[in-house]
Parts: sequence; structure tokens; C-alpha cells
Amino acid sequence: MTGQDLAVRLGLTLSPDPRRVIIKLFVPGEDAAVARTRAAALIDRITLLDPHETGEMLRETLRRFGDRHHDLEATFLHHYDLVRYRVPRHVDLPPDARLLVGAYFSHEYAVEAAALCNPSMVAHPDQSGVLPGQLRVVISMRQIGEGHLSSIGFATALIGPGTDLTVADRSGPLAVGRRQSTHHRRDLLAAGLADEDWDNEVSATLLGSLPELFDDDDFEQAVAKLPADLLTRTTTHRTVEELRRATASDYAVGFPDDVPLDRRVLWPANAAESNGMEDARFVRVPGEDGEPCYRATYTAYDGRHISSRMLASDDFGRFEVTPLRGPAAANKGMALFPRLVGGRRLSLCRSDGETIGLTSLDRHNRWQRPVLLHAPANGWELIQVGNCGSPMETELGWLVLTHGVGPMRRYAIGALLLDLDEPHRVIATLPGTLLTPDETEREGYVPNVVYSCGGLLHGGALWLPYGASDARIGFAHVALDTLAEAMVSAGSG
Repeated sequence: MTGQDLAVRLGLTLSPDPRRVIIKLFVPGEDAAVARTRAAALIDRITLLDPHETGEMLRETLRRFGDRHHDLEATFLHHYDLVRYRVPRHVDLPPDARLLVGAYFSHEYAVEAAALCNPSMVAHPDQSGVLPGQLRVVISMRQIGEGHLSSIGFATALIGPGTDLTVADRSGPLAVGRRQSTHHRRDLLAAGLADEDWDNEVSATLLGSLPELFDDDDFEQAVAKLPADLLTRTTTHRTVEELRRATASDYAVGFPDDVPLDRRVLWPANAAESNGMEDARFVRVPGEDGEPCYRATYTAYDGRHISSRMLASDDFGRFEVTPLRGPAAANKGMALFPRLVGGRRLSLCRSDGETIGLTSLDRHNRWQRPVLLHAPANGWELIQVGNCGSPMETELGWLVLTHGVGPMRRYAIGALLLDLDEPHRVIATLPGTLLTPDETEREGYVPNVVYSCGGLLHGGALWLPYGASDARIGFAHVALDTLAEAMVSAGSG
């Protein structure tokens, strides 16, 4: 049905490592009706401990878990602060007791215990010490743990010369990005009003009183200044709450400089992504100052609904998160072009769930209704097609990796070529497949799947990281000349 795969596997595999753990807040009985009673009773029991016993238990806990986490005591204090309202007001806990309370309200979570999959690959911002023919790269990965919670993790690797590939050691304590102050963009908030159907007199008045960049205090001051005749409207409260929720969807997280990139974890940080951050597609783009920076689109999932989000970072140390708006952002699979084309910001998308489209960003920061690029045509993609990451610029055109779904929900990876100046034109297609699940890859968390969120061109070749059955990550390689020769002009059969 697909013939011989064109890409050649490199023989290296990244498998889920249950030792990669973070610390999450743990509230005993939080799913039960007596949650407050259980938590309060636990704190009461801790406060009754002898100070010597408290100190001994704390030291033993730090001994057992200290080398598994970055700045463990700071995490315990943070969790104590989250539950301290349950401590009786007349009780003044000493430092050891506060840390021990924080320890009891903490637990380890293995971020990739269930699966490791759906990688993308971009050039690393640091190329120091790289030998001729080599390139240091960043590999982003979807990590899946207990409860199917997805987060974003990283690895670093050296590719080249030839087909050499070495992935750096990923062991060591992980760190979750910490929230940092950020400014919200008025134009992005306005762009979301039509999507959420909250474009009315109240929202228009609030937007009119906000500066182009505003913080949470600016927003609350604007709410306080709403005219009395608007405050009496029955829809005002809901409109304000929806705008407050939309504003909260913008956030920033940062990591300490001494935490290596491969130990950094982007963990869900608001309600829209509470059940996962899925399938980040990273791409390197020119920044406003001309220096390279990074963008990634990903899918936020709250357990019922999905939405598209974008990560922006200069160096993988600080990440700013904003929602993507407009009809083209209504589904999964957004993938940004690495530069402007004809003065426009473009993206691939799969807004209808089964075809690949091309969309552009309008002056209102909304991704417009897409133009169709490719619909299911071959046997291996008749259920649906989508992109596998951002387009890659070549002399022949924009190389787009695709995924298709065939019988028995079997995934395969293919390719398209778009015109460099008119990317709405498909100029060539790969009639066969780049990669399909082999017998060693078909078993896993989701069987019979190969899937990538973005490859990389280096040394005259395509480097393709891919998830195998949503369980592990493999790598494949194909010479660009070989791929180009295998493609046929669009419409020539």
C-alpha cells in the first residue's frame, strides 16, 4: 500500500524514563466531599509533633528526596504557603514545621511515565564548541504521565557529520518553569472577542481604556472605572469575568540559569491547558532585532476542549504564552512559517480536522480562514492529513512533512513541496511515504503510529525525529537530493 519507506532509521531511540519526576501539590482527599476536613486534620496532627521529631522527619525527607529535585526546600515552602490558610490563626509554626507541612502536601509525579513522543527539532541557540559538519539541536518532546497529563520537555543533541547523532544525557533533577510577570497585549485580547462571542459595549469600553500593553492592575483599574449605566446591565458581570479569564491565558514562565535545558519542564499553568500541553511545533524565526528567536505552537487541553497557543522564547530560558485567534486556529496542527512570505505571516493548519490548509495573520491578529493545500488522496491518508511541523525552506520550495491516517488508524509520514513565493501552490508531492511504523514500532500507548512535530535540514539532508506509537522517539534521515528526486510534480500523477 505504501511501498518502501524513503527515510532511513538511525537506530537511536529515546524511551520514557520514570525517574524523571517533578513535585506537584498533593491535598489528601481533594476529590472527596470531606477534603477540607482531611487536610485540616493532617495539619493539626503535624502541629502536635514534638519539635525534635519534626526536625528528624524533615531531615529524613530531605535526605530521601533532595537529590531528585531542584531546590526542594523552596518547593516545600511554596506548598506550605498554598495551604497555610488551613493552619489555625493562633498557631505560629516554626520553620521546620512549615517545611514539613509542605512536604506532606507534596508528591512526586513522573512526567513521562506513560509515554514520550511527538518531537520537533530546531538549531540550538548555543553553537560553541561544535566541530565542522556538526550542529547542536534542541529536541522538544511531548511527555505523558499518569492521568494522560501532557507537558513539554527537552533534549539536546549533536547531529552530523554524516548520519552521526548523539543525544546528551538527560539525567538529573527537573525544574518546572516558575510564573513571571508579563504584560498583556490589548490587540490579542481584542482578537479573541469574536471567537468567544463577547464583543459588546462592556468589552469595547474596557478595551478602550486599556493601554496597548497592560498588566493585571491596569485591567482591574479599567473594570473599576466602568460607567454606572454599564454596571447595571445583566451581561456585565459575565463579560468582565470572561475578559479576566482571557487575560489570564497570557502568562510567562522562566527557569534559573543553572538548570540545564534538558531538565526544564513546561507544565500546564492555567485552566485552558489543565489537562495537557500537547504537540509543540518549534521553529526558529528572526526576532524584531534581527537575531534568531524561537516560536512554538501547541495544543492546550482542559479535559473537554482544545485551543491553540503559542510559545515565544529568545533562548529557552523564558517563555511567553499567548493564545492564537481566528477561524484557522480552531483545531490542532498550527505550524508557523520560519519567515515572512510576501510581507505576510503564514502558518499551516488543519482547521477542519482532516485537510492541510494555509492561513495568514490579518491586521487584527486573527488567523484567517485557510486556503486548501492538500486533502486525503492516497490510501495511507484517506481518513485525514495534517502537517508534521513548520515548512523548511529549500532551493526548490517549502518542504512540508505531512502525516496521514489510513486503515486501522495507521499513521504514516509523507511530504509536499510548496512554491517559495506563492506557498498556496503545491508544486510537488511524494507519491509514497517517508516513514511508516515498522514491526518494532507498532506497539505502544497508541499502536501503529509514527508522528513528528517538525524536522530539520542540515548537511544536505532531512533529519526527522518522530514518535513511535506514542511511546518512544526515534530518528530518521534522508538526503535532500534523494527526497527531491522521489517527488513528482503536482498534477502529474
